[in-house]
Amino acid sequence: MFVDRVTIYVKAGNGGDGCVSFRREKYVPKGGPDGGDGGKGGSVILKADRGEQSLVSLRFNQHCTAKHGGHGRGKGCHGAAAQDSIVRVPIGTLVFSEESGELLGDLTEDEQEMVVGRGGRGGAGNPRFANSQRRTPRIATPGKPGQECRLILELKTIADAGLVGYPNAGKSTLIAAISDARPKTAPYPFTTLHPVVGVVEFPDFFRYTIADIPGLIDGAHENVGLGHEFLRHVERCHVLVYILDTAGVDGRNPLDDYAALKRELELHQEGLSQRPSIVVANKVDLPDTEENFAELQEKLDVPVLPVSALNSDHTDELSQTLRELIESVQATKK
Repeated sequence: MFVDRVTIYVKAGNGGDGCVSFRREKYVPKGGPDGGDGGKGGSVILKADRGEQSLVSLRFNQHCTAKHGGHGRGKGCHGAAAQDSIVRVPIGTLVFSEESGELLGDLTEDEQEMVVGRGGRGGAGNPRFANSQRRTPRIATPGKPGQECRLILELKTIADAGLVGYPNAGKSTLIAAISDARPKTAPYPFTTLHPVVGVVEFPDFFRYTIADIPGLIDGAHENVGLGHEFLRHVERCHVLVYILDTAGVDGRNPLDDYAALKRELELHQEGLSQRPSIVVANKVDLPDTEENFAELQEKLDVPVLPVSALNSDHTDELSQTLRELIESVQATKK
């Protein structure tokens, strides 16, 4: 089960109360105050983890809480500080306040942490209030309450390259052919219902990630179908790979598909369609594809690669071309 949006309740631990106590021992007259301070409450911390692929664990456990700090005791015993509660989330998780809608944080790197609920400070014991004028203070302070809030967590897949195309264009078959991903494939639309990320590795140990974005349809920018649920995962991809059905199996023209895909991306987020890209003319193993392929090469100003994902034809050339494009993009960002 893939979940990319959840609402959670966060409650950090309260600080422990300070203690009012006096030293009472034989042969120690007027021992004075010896009440301990309260311990700090535990904080709630979100931590990005590359091993997490979905927010599904928070769908069924929406209350993220931490323990309270221990109370102070006599003989100068301070309360124990409570342990922080670590909540692991996928890389690419955005954190919003449910009340204001404000973006509070963006976890984009492995092991990156964000404190979303800070634990309360412990109260002071009565020795804190002793002075030359007040020798026997009978005063202690309670612990501070931990922070409490409701948050919206939203996952946007982070990948070097993203596969964009209409349903049944062969995206899942292609990502299985060039990477270690093994998505579900079948001869009907909307086989992929959530993004799948694969890793492409080379003999010289260079690697990049590639995401199979579920199929887009006309009107996706207006949330037709599951438009927004899919389109937001494209926003984090550095390079776009347009997968076109060169054979027109579903009765569509591949050139029109390309124009429609770019239009949907641009309407969803300005500038998204202008990202570095290549076009994969898929299903060239089927008959009567030469004319459509020639038209794509003639009219498009981006590289067009003929590929048969089903037979793994020209997939090595595609992997290498993608590597060169990704390396050039990474070089410009340094």
